[in-house]
Amino acid sequence: MQTLSLPIMKLIKHTLVEVRGLKLHVAEIGTGPKVVLFLHGFPEIWYTWRHQMNAVAAAGYRAIAIDFRGYGLSELPAEPEKGNFMDLVNDVVALLDTLGINKVFLIGKDFGSITAYLVAVVHPDRVSGLVSLGIPFMLPGPNCIRNDLMPPGFYITRWQEPGRAEADFGRLDVKTVIRNIYILFSGTEPPTARDDQEIMDLVDPSTPLPKWFSEEDLAAYASLYEKSGFRFALQVPYRSLGIDCGITDPKVTAPTLLINGQKDYLLKFAGVEDFTKSEQLKHFVPDLDNVFLEEGNHFVHENLPKQVNELIINFLNKHCN
Repeated sequence: MQTLSLPIMKLIKHTLVEVRGLKLHVAEIGTGPKVVLFLHGFPEIWYTWRHQMNAVAAAGYRAIAIDFRGYGLSELPAEPEKGNFMDLVNDVVALLDTLGINKVFLIGKDFGSITAYLVAVVHPDRVSGLVSLGIPFMLPGPNCIRNDLMPPGFYITRWQEPGRAEADFGRLDVKTVIRNIYILFSGTEPPTARDDQEIMDLVDPSTPLPKWFSEEDLAAYASLYEKSGFRFALQVPYRSLGIDCGITDPKVTAPTLLINGQKDYLLKFAGVEDFTKSEQLKHFVPDLDNVFLEEGNHFVHENLPKQVNELIINFLNKHCN
């Protein structure tokens, strides 16, 4: 392992860990046998868990957050355009093996939740419990996100088109791209462009950042995406969402907590809110607690950190053997 020096949150230790031929950036705080592994979404990196890592460590857990391959300070695979979700699943399991961790609590956000569900389905013996922020049970495949039931300018449809997001993002500096996506994803409606617009055109440059997201936070994200770029991020999740993972009759047997922000734009995706609130969800995740936070948005762990931390720690303590 190579120790990194980052001027962010000095109590957190940063290392590069060799995993399946790539060096992954690993941030951690806390010690002991009770381990929590945080899996970020987009446009995030390990830093998105800054509030949760400290709280979980203070509660007696070893908190670990990674940058997925191709994100932040982790290395980019040789052929990013061939990446898929199973690459992330295999990375997580290999990382646990390398660190000598037998079982872990997984906490995921956005596509990090999809990865966590996959790990729990494929490797149930490695998962003590699972917390998903805003994502009900779903696996990659043709019906993962029903783009066909969304408007033509739906951002996922746009970003799945080879070269389109690259051209859109390439007009701006990385910091502005991250700023725009955070503003868009903090809204209550799925970002959708007209035929004569690109997704980045949806944000007025004068729009302020959300109150809970500082310029310092933005700078932290931007500095890491300036290193990694968006090449792998556009492949996983967006361009690999429709690749079937080949799993039949999937079930998450680990105890699971789903924390939803009632103002999360994802609930406006075709069928998502109904599925999230249905009994059908428990067919896939039988041991499920499903919580809605009225003022929570897509970044519920950042816009309501105290409430989310309390829910997470209570869940961990309840299911920690």
